[in-house]
Amino acid sequence: MLRFTANLSLLFTELLLPERFEAAKQHGFAAVEIQFPYTLPAEQIRDLLDQHDLQLVLFNVDADDLLQGGEGLAAVPEKRGQFKAAVEQALVYAQRLQPNLINVLPGCCHDLPRLAEYQTTFEENLASAASAFAALGVKTVFEAVNSFDMPHFIIDSSAGMLDVLAKLDQPNLGMQYDIYHMSRMGEDCAEFLRQHLDKIGHIQFADCPGRHQPNTGAIDFDKLFDIIAASGYQGWVGAEYLPKANTVASLDWLKTYAAR
Repeated sequence: MLRFTANLSLLFTELLLPERFEAAKQHGFAAVEIQFPYTLPAEQIRDLLDQHDLQLVLFNVDADDLLQGGEGLAAVPEKRGQFKAAVEQALVYAQRLQPNLINVLPGCCHDLPRLAEYQTTFEENLASAASAFAALGVKTVFEAVNSFDMPHFIIDSSAGMLDVLAKLDQPNLGMQYDIYHMSRMGEDCAEFLRQHLDKIGHIQFADCPGRHQPNTGAIDFDKLFDIIAASGYQGWVGAEYLPKANTVASLDWLKTYAAR
């Protein structure tokens, strides 16, 4: 049976962030994820989770300026100290919120002659973060992002994620596999899921093109969700899409797929 989380950074944005927890629970979610929870105190988030009987599955280490078009944090050699501080901040939140997973966004390299240096920096930072979060029993994941929406993202393919996993070879490290991003890159998501679900710690989805809810684009979610459900995958599947119209109107897929 598939277990879905509501990504509160993209869903229920008609409401203020503290109000989205109740909305998620009311509309059928038992768990949530937040891209960057740091605008709210950890104690307030803990209270909201307890009040609405929700589990927090995942949040990200801070990524600095990434969403504003910058290079982010985890791969920039000059920002190693800032990344270390961001991991320490995530640890404080993790101690209180007890997530299953913490995601480290690789970020971008806009200075392409330095790409190898950025990749090495990311791998070293990722390994350090995975060790730190392992001490709390929290698994670390990282993800590939399509290079159309985010040019020069240093990992933009499934093969790139597999390469990093093999190189670091840490048991506490897995992939965050985003169906939208890999579909946008033209990959065969169904075949990848069949072969590599054992290496995936978390799955996220949106339809493609458009990054809206299922059945607004070209992705065959019947096929993909059947593969996941039949695989014995024990993780969560995160609804991280931009609702077409409003969030509540976008949730028809939940009743269809939650029973699989």
